Amino acid sequence: MEDDWKEPQKILVILAHPDDPEFFCGATIARWTSAGHKVTYWLLTCGDKGASNPETNPGELCGDRQAEQLAAAAVLGVHDVNFLDFPDGYLAPDLQLRKEVTRIIRKERPDVLVTCDPKTLYVGESRINHPDHRAAGQVVLDAVFPAAGNPLYFPELIRDENLMPHTPREVWISLTLEPSMRIDVTDLWDTKLRALFEHRSQIGDRSEFVERMRTRHTPDSTPENPRYEEVFRRIVFI
Repeated sequence: MEDDWKEPQKILVILAHPDDPEFFCGATIARWTSAGHKVTYWLLTCGDKGASNPETNPGELCGDRQAEQLAAAAVLGVHDVNFLDFPDGYLAPDLQLRKEVTRIIRKERPDVLVTCDPKTLYVGESRINHPDHRAAGQVVLDAVFPAAGNPLYFPELIRDENLMPHTPREVWISLTLEPSMRIDVTDLWDTKLRALFEHRSQIGDRSEFVERMRTRHTPDSTPENPRYEEVFRRIVFI
């Protein structure tokens, strides 16, 4: 299945960490920007715990990862990147964060919003999904409905900031085990990889990373003739 938009869309991506957009849906984002859609990122943390070396300075890592994210987004054609700078690893889908996300939605007023699936606890057979990913997906969905579109939720956003209610027309949920959309991104897989290369602090040895990413072809294809997909749960409000 493919998107079926006839006009340029304003697309808002809200995820937990620098590198999440590129890993979860980077090729689809590249497709959207090349088609003339406007994509904006909001990352809830700056990834200040994304290292295993105990000597790492979290503040320096935060700065490095923000710079990496700006460079990676530019590869995909995204030039509006924002950070809320909540502490990495400590995200909770509470009312404070829900208000912050509601503010972002009302400020950006997207046609389409992209986040991740809060129900994804396991990734494959060898990994547990990061709690920040699950918290981000939960708080974004809770903000989309009912808070962002209802004037009785966080009325101070109207009173103090003149941020009127807004509900996106569609929500695309990445990192899901229950997809309703499969986007063939084979022709943009190398673009996705080029963007991910900018996340130098996260990918380790580049050749080993490329080898791992090349194995993510669809089950009906082969390493010699691979096909790649990015999948989403798509919700269209009626």
